[in-house]
Amino acid sequence: MAFQSWFAFFLAACLIAISPGSGAVLSMSHGLSYGVRRTSATILGLEVALVLILVIAGAGVGSLLVASEAAFNTIKILGAAYLIYLGWSQWRSPVHVDDAQAARPAAPTAWWQRAVTGFLTNATNPKGIVFMVAVLPQFINHERPLWLQLLLMAITMVAVDLVVMHGYAFAASRMQRFFRDAKAVRMQNRFFGGVLMLVGAGLFFFKRSQQ
Repeated sequence: MAFQSWFAFFLAACLIAISPGSGAVLSMSHGLSYGVRRTSATILGLEVALVLILVIAGAGVGSLLVASEAAFNTIKILGAAYLIYLGWSQWRSPVHVDDAQAARPAAPTAWWQRAVTGFLTNATNPKGIVFMVAVLPQFINHERPLWLQLLLMAITMVAVDLVVMHGYAFAASRMQRFFRDAKAVRMQNRFFGGVLMLVGAGLFFFKRSQQ
């Protein structure tokens, strides 16, 4: 891949990562609830799904999924349903009060559960698949080995997304001191839960014609 093509892809990756989406909302939500260190497991899941989508799109399978209305609608419905379920679960998440009367969210789930949550959030997002299918071909040189180009793009995209998602988590974690009573934590859960449900509901209206 020529440097000019790589740099253009790098800029595109930055725009993709910075733009608000379900991954960013999840990173901020977990950053506020669990702190940056524990949210790294969530972000790991997001990145694994991101690489999977990139490989699928690069291999041409993604274009088949986008071309098939049944396959596309299946992914869309599963993704929307999962985000709504995730948002509803957070909306109803219990709040605990310790001996010092300081409120805190429910105890963190196991790291692998947070990783699975991150993975499913990105893997069931049809917007990500459509975007990859539309964007990747513009940066691929068919005269050079495909796997090397996909490897470079995967490393670039994951590196950028890791920085941005941890940035979102860090920014949210700095607000933890403002959420020390039960009412504030409950408001936090309902805000992020509501946003995730809205994002999920929005996926129902996402169509292939929006490529």
